[in-house]
Amino acid sequence: MAYTTINKGSNYFNTVLWTGNGIDNTSITGVGFQPDFVWVKERNGTEYHNLVDVVRGSDKLLFSNVTNAEVTDANRIESFDSDGFTIGTDSAVNTSSDTYASWNWKANGAGVSNTDGSITSTVSANTTSGFSIVGWTGTGANGTIGHGLGTAPAMIIVKARGAVKDWMVGYNSLGWTKYINLNTTSGESTASTVWQDTAPTSSVFSVGSSSDVNTSSTTMIAYCFAEKKGFSKFGKYTGNGSATDGTFVYTGFTPAFVMVKRTDTINDWKIIDNKRATFNVAGKTLKANSSDAEDTGENYYDFCSNGFKIRNSAGAVNASGGTYIYMAFAENPLVTSTKLPATAR
Repeated sequence: MAYTTINKGSNYFNTVLWTGNGIDNTSITGVGFQPDFVWVKERNGTEYHNLVDVVRGSDKLLFSNVTNAEVTDANRIESFDSDGFTIGTDSAVNTSSDTYASWNWKANGAGVSNTDGSITSTVSANTTSGFSIVGWTGTGANGTIGHGLGTAPAMIIVKARGAVKDWMVGYNSLGWTKYINLNTTSGESTASTVWQDTAPTSSVFSVGSSSDVNTSSTTMIAYCFAEKKGFSKFGKYTGNGSATDGTFVYTGFTPAFVMVKRTDTINDWKIIDNKRATFNVAGKTLKANSSDAEDTGENYYDFCSNGFKIRNSAGAVNASGGTYIYMAFAENPLVTSTKLPATAR
């Protein structure tokens, strides 16, 4: 078995939880690195998801559950810090006694110009972990955009910053003739004007004339994820409808984060992580497409040493014959360069 070059997943992705105190300039620590992409959700209330990144700036907010254009608010995420970030007093991040979760990814700091594609982009790319943040100004016409990863992304999430547009997701397991929306419950759709029916390459991804991915004269942002052995996995599975012996999904690592979406019909994007769900069967789901509070009654998976085992027949994760895509990030690789096996719960 080949060894991953990432021995500790939390060096590149980590979940951090906190309880609000209502005090300005509160430091949220424990991330383990300076995050370049921070995704925050209030757990016990219905505040929107808040997404910020280093390419746009910590005060530039997008919301995964709605089509809204970007807003500027310096009272939510005030700065990216060496071990986390600083928050203000906005209720989306810091109401006293409310609970919050953040999912944090490491890219490569402030973006640099990339001219690999026909459209110049600004890219913050981490080639080790396979994650990049890509900004550009839309042209409204077919084009290619450099992503900086050196290997083809398996998943790309795009949002128009300056326009009311859907969040567009391209995914290898769907095929690049199709897309799916992060902000809705809709299943997969087909349109040649989104990705030009063209899979990403090791240097660029393609966008078409669709204003959802390439709005003319409007700033755009993309989050690109390439699969890295032992750290990240992007794939699909078919549900079997069993509430006790559901489908097993092999990832090659103990998951720290799993997001699942049913693609053949309507259903939510379900997010589970190992900080909120600390024992099997893992539950406490949040929905990327909804501002709903955390659901503590939904128990879906066993997190195993080499993947996740579904323990629920719910349509969102395991309908008989249902088709699903997922993104997963590692707590521990199954086998590392030090040859130490990861442990199950």
